[in-house]
Amino acid sequence: MYDVVIIGAGVSGCAIAREISKKTAKILVVDREEDVCCGTSKANSAIIHAGYDAKHGSLMAKLNVQGSRMMPQLARDLDIPYRRNGSLVVMINEEDRPALMKLYENGVANGVEDLQIVEREALRQLEPNISEDAIAALYAPMGAIVCPFTMTYALAENAATNGVEFRFNTEVTGIEALEHGWKLQTGTGEIKSKVVVNAAGVYADKFHNMVSEEKITITPRRGDYFLLDRSTEGYVHQTVFQLPGKKGKGVLVAPTVHGNIIIGPTAIDIQEKDQTATTQEGLDQIRAKCGDAVKNLPLRQTITSFAGLRAHESNHEFIIKEVKPGFVDCAGIESPGLSSAPAIGVMVADIVTQILHLEENKSFCGTRRGILNPQMLSFEDRNRLIRENPAYGTIICRCEKVTEGEIVDAIHRVPGARSVDGVKRRTRAGMGRCQGGFCSPRVIEILSRELGIPMEAITKSGGNSRLIVGTNKDRL
Repeated sequence: MYDVVIIGAGVSGCAIAREISKKTAKILVVDREEDVCCGTSKANSAIIHAGYDAKHGSLMAKLNVQGSRMMPQLARDLDIPYRRNGSLVVMINEEDRPALMKLYENGVANGVEDLQIVEREALRQLEPNISEDAIAALYAPMGAIVCPFTMTYALAENAATNGVEFRFNTEVTGIEALEHGWKLQTGTGEIKSKVVVNAAGVYADKFHNMVSEEKITITPRRGDYFLLDRSTEGYVHQTVFQLPGKKGKGVLVAPTVHGNIIIGPTAIDIQEKDQTATTQEGLDQIRAKCGDAVKNLPLRQTITSFAGLRAHESNHEFIIKEVKPGFVDCAGIESPGLSSAPAIGVMVADIVTQILHLEENKSFCGTRRGILNPQMLSFEDRNRLIRENPAYGTIICRCEKVTEGEIVDAIHRVPGARSVDGVKRRTRAGMGRCQGGFCSPRVIEILSRELGIPMEAITKSGGNSRLIVGTNKDRL
């Protein structure tokens, strides 16, 4: 029997696993997908919100501000790309000033530091490409950007270093209460645990409703995005929002830590919990709105579009509590979920520690080093590295200059890449202008070689997403 089983290997589940691993406990993370970071955590705005938007007094507001404050140290400890670039909420109609002031006052009440209202001229100093219609903005210097993939993988890797087990391709189909704990039915057998943590994203209502008489509903809210080429780097410096509406923060324009520009998202409620395909309707909405705050956006430099699902709960509030003895919800984690993840991890770990009376793990290691990027080394150190390991001198992804050595490292980490998308999110191989058009065959070859399986068994993203179907032998 495990002490703790966490359902869901997204950023919340991995943050929770790492925090609980600071105690002495036998911990398992299960996920129905083939890897960490396959749901909401892989398709979002990559924004660390300062904390001015969530309703004052809500758990969402509290954890947003706490998580934002924790992020710089977490980024240093776990080698996560992070930049405090600040954010702007732009007002384009004078009659909206009361709404802007209300947002400012809410942020001050939430404890967000250094908030200020900047007027037209100061706004243009901050963002030269701001819309000509922009009158004023709420400026939050504490706003930041992060790599959400690396953040999730870093939390998972550090948790694994401290003894946490991960089990993928394991879908939970039923939950049964035991006298002292819970039994999970899965496609790969039964799992017993003293405590279960429900961090299943858009599926969190499914597991909550299996055990609780008080039902909840999680609505998948699709967000479509455009991602622009790295040649647009510097077009905006801050994260530029429009004043929020009833369905969220509206279309934003933001830099990424890797030099791209991201534009989106939409906020379209859907029924299917797995439907992440973009739609013409969604992308047209972004095109229509994105110029309201930033002028002349170079949309012709779009290299891809994508969509992610947010786990929207009807009260727009995080649900984090013990709902049955030993069953802990971490549900309704939508924006600002990424920003709140470190604080969510602490809160859930505290609940679990109180339930199980866990003791400190004196051997806990709180640091992790990321995949070595030869481009970050001096010329002399890079040459020395290549002499020691020639794989670091072989470029596989020409767009992002990713080497074979980095891909091999990504595969052999724990948990490591098992698919083309797993490699892509860990190393950026395939994230450049050609979107994997040139490097995917070589990535497949390396995965096949390092995992010791046929190339036909390599998938894009697990399941039946095989990239090579049939061989010359099959056609004879």
